[in-house]
Amino acid sequence: MGGKVDEVGGSQEWLTGVERERAARFLREADRAAFVAAHLLVRHCAAAYLGLPPEKVTLLQHCEVHGQGHGRPYLEQAPELGVSLSHTRGYVCAAVGHGRVGVDAELVPPGPLDEGLAGQALTAGERATVTDNAGLIRLWARKEALIKRGELTLDRLREVDLAQVGEGPRFEWQGRHFLELTTAEGVLVTIVTDRFARWATVG
Repeated sequence: MGGKVDEVGGSQEWLTGVERERAARFLREADRAAFVAAHLLVRHCAAAYLGLPPEKVTLLQHCEVHGQGHGRPYLEQAPELGVSLSHTRGYVCAAVGHGRVGVDAELVPPGPLDEGLAGQALTAGERATVTDNAGLIRLWARKEALIKRGELTLDRLREVDLAQVGEGPRFEWQGRHFLELTTAEGVLVTIVTDRFARWATVG
C-alpha cells in the first residue's frame, strides 16, 4: 500500500508512546510528517489484512542492543506476520504478509550514473549492465527490500548479484516474490515477499 504523505489518514494518537517520542525528535517537519504517515499507513495496511480497525493495530519494534523503537517492526496483534515500511520525499509505502516482508521506496534522480553509489552497492556483473541512475536505483531498492526482510546487510550489498533477476511488475527470484512499480511522482517501489503481493493505493 502506498501514497503521498498528506493522503494518509489517521491520528498520531494511534501511535505508541515510543513512536511519538521518535517522531518528536525530527528537526524537519517534512521528515516528522513522513515518519508519522508511514507508521499510520502500515496500520491501514495491517488492518485491511487482519480485518481490524487501523486504530486497534499496534506496531512494535525491539532491538536487543538499542531497546524499544529499534529493530524490525512487528504487530502486537499478529507477531507472526511480516511488516515493512518505507518513505522518501513525501511518499510512503507499507507491506504486510505471511513470512518475511521487505519494502523500499526510492525517488529516482535524473542524470548520469552515481558512480559513488554504484561502487558501494553493485557487483561487477551488475555494474556491467547499468548505464544510468534508473537502473542503479532499481537494484538499490531491491537490495534495500532484502535488507528489510533480514536477508542482507549494508556491508554485504556487493555479495548479492541481481543482474539477471526478472523485470517487473511481478517476478520470482530464488523463491522470493517481487512486486515493482513506479508512481506518477517518479518514486520506485519494490516489495519482496514469500508470496506474490497485491498493491493498493491510499484511500
